[in-house]
Amino acid sequence: MECHARHGSREGRKSHFKREEDDEEMAPSSLSTQMVTHTMGMGFGTGARTNPMREFIREAGGCALIDGGLATELEVYGADLKDPLWSAKFNTLGSLIHVSLFITLQVHLDYLEAGANILITASYQGTIQGFESRGFSREESETLLRRSVELACEARDMFQGQYLERCSTLSQLDAINYKHHPVLVASSIGSYGAYLADGSEYSGHYGQAVTVDTLKDFHRRRLQVLSEAGADIIAFETIPNKIETQAYVELLQECDVKLPAWFSFTSKDGINVVSGDSLVECASLADSCDNVVAIGINCTPPRFIHSLILSIRKVTEKPILIYPNSGESYDPDKKEWLASPGVSDEGFVSYVSKWHEAGASLIGGCCRTTPNTIRAIARALRKEFNASKQDQDVLEDRLMVNSASDHHASYKTDACACNIYK
Repeated sequence: MECHARHGSREGRKSHFKREEDDEEMAPSSLSTQMVTHTMGMGFGTGARTNPMREFIREAGGCALIDGGLATELEVYGADLKDPLWSAKFNTLGSLIHVSLFITLQVHLDYLEAGANILITASYQGTIQGFESRGFSREESETLLRRSVELACEARDMFQGQYLERCSTLSQLDAINYKHHPVLVASSIGSYGAYLADGSEYSGHYGQAVTVDTLKDFHRRRLQVLSEAGADIIAFETIPNKIETQAYVELLQECDVKLPAWFSFTSKDGINVVSGDSLVECASLADSCDNVVAIGINCTPPRFIHSLILSIRKVTEKPILIYPNSGESYDPDKKEWLASPGVSDEGFVSYVSKWHEAGASLIGGCCRTTPNTIRAIARALRKEFNASKQDQDVLEDRLMVNSASDHHASYKTDACACNIYK
């Protein structure tokens, strides 16, 4: 069964990356257009004239920051997320308790203040089937999915509105930092296993009864709703196996989705995705899809990331994104993190330069990372950028000196020649 996606986005929420059938130029998001304007052709694949994500990364200063763990921060504000809906529960409660909406909004703002360029919506575990199992109608379930996007967009508008108000009082350094702070909203789509909430998202083993068509039927309407809700990009996250990768690729093509997407896989050995399927094969599938503008890894221990980046680089020239977890272990049965040291913010950040050098150009955090983690990553990347700029300045100074010396030597030679011919 083919999808029939509606065209256009909600008024006032036009996407940075959205394709228009009769116009090759994107319709920029409201306040974000004052930060950055993107243009793109009809295709997104390796032979496309432009990759909007590559342009966004350039506008962000060469490496864009993804936000960190959402559920972790919701719990800091007092949320109880021991629920099959996980962080999407707060979209549900928000219809009854306004403070829940405020908490989600505040967490988004915390990440923006920490330096994040990309906000991921609270829809990872939010599915129409999951909401319906809690007594919501189909229409109400779709409204709750849209709400997750609206909250992230509202946070972006608030943050950039504060920037506009402060423009006249910003120091030169702060003005430069804000100039390189464009913001995208990514609609999160979690795996089928995340809906099951039985731990299969961490194994990728769905059983023989689950086919590509099963997964396409499950994800189809959620993809349509989230792609039309006003976000800039679709984030297919924590993909655990090849069969779900295939389902996503086919859905993007069949539904004629007008937004670009990223595919982010998860691994527990630094070689394959968690099901044991080849990461290289999964990444190749993602690379073959024109809608996909970035490919990477999330919710994976930091110690595995470097080798996984190198594997992905073998099969794609698209930007690579990574947002690992803290390295701690999660018990899917008890729905809690096990006591383990994990990686401190300092330890996490110690990897950043290595990941960037290996080819990652979008970096952030997943489960158990916080705004402090993102703030530390931003500092590390800024330090790396400043060091690189200093090296470039020194090189340019040397070239100028050498050029001046060559010019002086040439002048002396010409003067000698003139004396000979006098």
